[in-house]
Amino acid sequence: MDVSPEGTQHGGGLVLVRRQPPAPPGLREALKARLRRSCACSVQGAWALLQDLFPATRWLRQYRPREDLAGDVMSGLVIGIILVPQAIAYSLLAGLQPIYSLYTSFFANLIYFLMGTSKHVSVGIFSLLCLMVGQVVDRELLLAGFDPAQDGPGPGANHTALNTSATSPVLGLQDCGRDCYAIRVAAALTLVSGIYQVILGVLGLGSVSTYLSQPLLDGFAMGASVTILTSQLRHMLGVRVPRHQGLGLVVSTWLSLLRGAGQANLCDVLTSTVCLAVLLAAKELSDRYRHHLKVPLPAELLVIVAATLVSHFGQFHERFGSSVAGDIPTGFVAPRVPDPGLMWRVALDAVSLALVGSAFSVSLAEMFARSHGYSVRASQELLAVGCCNLLPAFFHCFATSAALAKSLVKTATGCRTQLSSVVSAAVVLLVLLALAPLFRDLQRSVLACVIVVSLRGALRKARDVPRLWRLSPADALVWVATAATCVLVSTEAGLLAGLLLSLLSLAGRTRRPHAVLLARAGSSSFYGDPAEFEGLVPEPGVQVFRFTGPLYYANKDFFLRSLYSLTGLDVGCAATRRKEQGPGAGGGEGEPVEGRDLGPVSSEAALVPSATCFHAVVIDCAPLLFLDAAGLAMLQDLRRDYRALGITLLLACCSPSVRDTLRRGGFLGEDQGDAAEEGQLFPSVHCAVQAARARHRAQAAADSTL
Repeated sequence: MDVSPEGTQHGGGLVLVRRQPPAPPGLREALKARLRRSCACSVQGAWALLQDLFPATRWLRQYRPREDLAGDVMSGLVIGIILVPQAIAYSLLAGLQPIYSLYTSFFANLIYFLMGTSKHVSVGIFSLLCLMVGQVVDRELLLAGFDPAQDGPGPGANHTALNTSATSPVLGLQDCGRDCYAIRVAAALTLVSGIYQVILGVLGLGSVSTYLSQPLLDGFAMGASVTILTSQLRHMLGVRVPRHQGLGLVVSTWLSLLRGAGQANLCDVLTSTVCLAVLLAAKELSDRYRHHLKVPLPAELLVIVAATLVSHFGQFHERFGSSVAGDIPTGFVAPRVPDPGLMWRVALDAVSLALVGSAFSVSLAEMFARSHGYSVRASQELLAVGCCNLLPAFFHCFATSAALAKSLVKTATGCRTQLSSVVSAAVVLLVLLALAPLFRDLQRSVLACVIVVSLRGALRKARDVPRLWRLSPADALVWVATAATCVLVSTEAGLLAGLLLSLLSLAGRTRRPHAVLLARAGSSSFYGDPAEFEGLVPEPGVQVFRFTGPLYYANKDFFLRSLYSLTGLDVGCAATRRKEQGPGAGGGEGEPVEGRDLGPVSSEAALVPSATCFHAVVIDCAPLLFLDAAGLAMLQDLRRDYRALGITLLLACCSPSVRDTLRRGGFLGEDQGDAAEEGQLFPSVHCAVQAARARHRAQAAADSTL
């Protein structure tokens, strides 16, 4: 790298020589170079690309069976055992047959094993995504003339008739029943969502999901959990109520449940009570003694097996009319290309689905990577999760993402690598090929209890709101608004409201940042806020202004108002009056602020005594994160107005990005290191103050000589 031959000396000792960065290539040359690199073909390049796309090809060669195999097999078996009841239960949320949930769990585990960069994340069915898929499926079923309230499978009732007179000529679905159409909608939605995620991953936009803040995600999880809980109450009570759609879904469902409470199925109510008590007690005991248990207690599997046996031998469906899971076929269905027409219909719904799945997957992968001392690639995680949606969509699967609860279990049971996902997929495959029909008489109320108990962690997040309010009221507002909108309006509206509020709170924090005049500690080079440190003395004749935030179009006026108020000089008005009155007019330096609304500034800044006369203003740019065109134009006007009054404007501690913006915008000279730059930019506040005082002394000496 070239070094500028000219140095800058400050204080008689220190010499700073700024490195000259290479000239950036033009747009045409940059595009040519990127195209050349992309089109270059070699064996080494192809192998490196394959390893990046399938990280398993890299870490499998370094796999240590003696150290890792036992933990991977144990965690894989435990996760597989947990996956089976959850997959069957979560099919209620998605409005699909249990067999499709098993397909989804099988394919997702295999694909993430090949493409994921996290060693501990468990990718599969996630309750929030199942809810979002189910809402779209219900809407499309209703539009197609089906009854969404018919949850399908009881024995002998696996196929709901289609209102052919209304919809068959339009949709061409004369040979497709309710369950068939439901999985077609879910597969189309999943494919579009996967396409979105793959595009983001290919473009390297893995950080996009970070704009969904943690308060937003927690509030969304809380609101969606309340929605899920509401949707499962009808199964737990055995009440047949319509599946409401659109705005106010939760409120409408509660009203329907209250009206139909008298028709509750006593068998389902008793079963739900017993199952809830057992599951909650097992979870509490598991949490309390988790450090003493090498393997988590598979409470869901035990409850489901026991409930299935009791329901089968007690003939609950035939004797009491209890709703059961129904026939679950074995084996795989031939793959099918999702319907392009349905893909266009659900393209907008897939946006929120892709964002939520991406945000949870990337954040969980990064969380586990930090806690276990390795790194993940956010864009590759997006690509992996996208392929877990895109490819299985052709095999009658629906949307998946990383799930926190199963990932925690996976870590607690000794998982070392993603080989555990292969073991989990093998357990699911065993159920798919042989064991699925055994769950035929399992009551839906039991599945609903499994879902409700799994929401325990998300619902407990409500206890964090008071602490969040004390920490950041803006974040607490985002949490509450997101959760409330999810419950009172819809989950999609809640996600949108939370995102907008997060962006507004971010803009609000940067629009009115803290502004203060700095003072010096004795004869040292330290400059600080007098409201924070005692014994600081303002520098005579020099005002040191710090603006702790970016300078852009939304806060440039607040920057000026703060500067004018703290220095006691409205330089814009003073320079204008000086120009109107001619060069011999009085005033100028030390002229009080008048005729302008200064607006509020920080109380700390108001405590700083402002000098009535000063010959220089130094702006501490260390907290200045970035500078846009509006902020640059404001600085140029400010320098011009100060120059008209004989006041010097200097900048200190500018970051390289801010310095480049100043240079490209014409605030400095064309070349780095020229006189214009060296005379206005300084590496520290103390250097800028010393330079301002030296210039003032030189100017005073020249004036006295004249």
